[in-house]
Amino acid sequence: MAIPRQLPNAITIARIPLALVFFVLLLAAGTFGAQNPTLRWVAGILFVVAISTDWVDGYLARRHDIVSDFGKLWDPIADKLLTGAGFIGLAVLVEVPWWIVIVILVREWGITVHRFMIVSEHVVAAAWMGKIKTAVQAVALSWALLPLQVWVGLDLWTAVTQVLMVIALVLTVASGIDYVVAQVRGRRSAR
Repeated sequence: MAIPRQLPNAITIARIPLALVFFVLLLAAGTFGAQNPTLRWVAGILFVVAISTDWVDGYLARRHDIVSDFGKLWDPIADKLLTGAGFIGLAVLVEVPWWIVIVILVREWGITVHRFMIVSEHVVAAAWMGKIKTAVQAVALSWALLPLQVWVGLDLWTAVTQVLMVIALVLTVASGIDYVVAQVRGRRSAR
């Protein structure tokens, strides 16, 4: 069965307004959902659904051989807007340290700016380490955003959140280094 050629790109673009809606709901919910646990659940579930569309659009594009330069460029941007909203929201709510968020965002947006700077030369698709990094960030953020401490207890929830955030941080930095090394090697071999 054929799908519309623009469906994967439409799914990618839909993540952008979802990121904004999610961010507003998260902040409205308050720290650990203490002010409004229902909004926290809605925000957390919206994040999980939105970040899951990253897999869906990529799968559809590859499965139906409709991968596009637009998708290669905008898919990681949509991901960074959504995950960035999650990291910033959790830092604003004092649930994740700002220093972790700042390091992650500097890496994420630094590479995004670089991608825009070289887009006229070529489009850089996500490498395998970047895909693993995004998956780990998605898991870490999903765990931190869903108010699971109600069932597992605040101490265990906090400990797991901290471990997941450190793993996400390490992979974010490592994949950033991998990206820079690949770009330097690519430039050298192009000469």
